Amino acid sequence: MSVLQNFDEWKSFLSERVQQAQQSGMNDKTIANLAYEMGDYLSAQVDPKNEQQRLLKELWDASDESEQQTLAKIMVKMVQKQG
Repeated sequence: MSVLQNFDEWKSFLSERVQQAQQSGMNDKTIANLAYEMGDYLSAQVDPKNEQQRLLKELWDASDESEQQTLAKIMVKMVQKQG
């Protein structure tokens, strides 16, 4: 099963990547920029596999770049708090 099939698995995957980035010395701004780029790619190239991803795509598509950057930062914060 792909990590994109299940939203909890996606959050866990993202959490692990954020932790790895932090451990390699990336600052929060760099991590947020990478999350933005990933969100932009996923929105444009990947069909949502579940309701949560569909909602995120709809929010992303309805947002301007500044709002998309905020969404990316929120996703990073969400998985950091879940640890």
